[in-house]
Amino acid sequence: MDSFFFNITDTSYKVTTFSEKKNELIKRVDISNGIVFFNIQLYSREVKEFHVKNLDRMVMISLTKKGSFTIFDNIKNKNYLVKENSINIFISSRQDLLLKSDSNNETEIFVLFIADFILKRYLSSNQNEVINFLYNNLQEEVSFQLIDSNPIDALSLYIINKIINTNSEDTMNSIKCEYSILEFMIHRFKLLDMIDTELSSDEICISRSAKDILLRSFTNPPTIGVLAHLCATNESKLKKVFKKVYNSTIYTYIQKLRLEKANLLLKDRYLNIGEIAKEVGYKHQGHFSKLFFEYYEVYPKDLLKK
Repeated sequence: MDSFFFNITDTSYKVTTFSEKKNELIKRVDISNGIVFFNIQLYSREVKEFHVKNLDRMVMISLTKKGSFTIFDNIKNKNYLVKENSINIFISSRQDLLLKSDSNNETEIFVLFIADFILKRYLSSNQNEVINFLYNNLQEEVSFQLIDSNPIDALSLYIINKIINTNSEDTMNSIKCEYSILEFMIHRFKLLDMIDTELSSDEICISRSAKDILLRSFTNPPTIGVLAHLCATNESKLKKVFKKVYNSTIYTYIQKLRLEKANLLLKDRYLNIGEIAKEVGYKHQGHFSKLFFEYYEVYPKDLLKK
């Protein structure tokens, strides 16, 4: 069986258009050997099936703007429903997959496939890195597994737009597009909290309790003293355990949660930047924009541009 990824011969950026009609666009782009994406736009509300042959070992990231689709795992004989307004990370080892669109809705899907040997380039000595986690799991011959699912955010749309609209005639287009794909991977993988399996049950309990409280109250979080009391521990132990588990101070983690929420609000475009800043707990728009840029390397105003 042919490999899914090795389809480039005389070019490093190969575009294959399967359909380009008034109500339909189906395009596959091979960025390089090991990185492939599909851009699928269906407006006729017909059911479409996409057979993806021999996926090797790979990570699949889907962004579904409109409609929904199912993925059929033929090894476990199981369907996965991928819903509208979601970004999902899957892993799969060596099997064919069937992707099927929903007949009841218009469909806009971006699906990115990344071979395990691409991940291998970026393995770390720290086994709790997301790249290591994904790569090691792929070596275990996983048929198909959902790793993470989150709503679509503004930054993801911004980066995907750059990827899809890379000009195939540009010089170094493969490098430009791969750079944007790495940017997208970094952004999505940063959202995953990797917990050390060697942590004690007490450390896991404290850290998860603190995280759950902060998730509910990050716009107006409790003091460290109050948070420690709520987690049935003292301030010193709470700060030490939290740093160990999440590799972040509590203050930095609160800021992370605020900026991630802002990123989601920017995608909806219901509020202006000043209103979003206040919504996530910042009094001054300028301070919020500065922090947002430091975290995402793009200003919130840029994500609101058409």
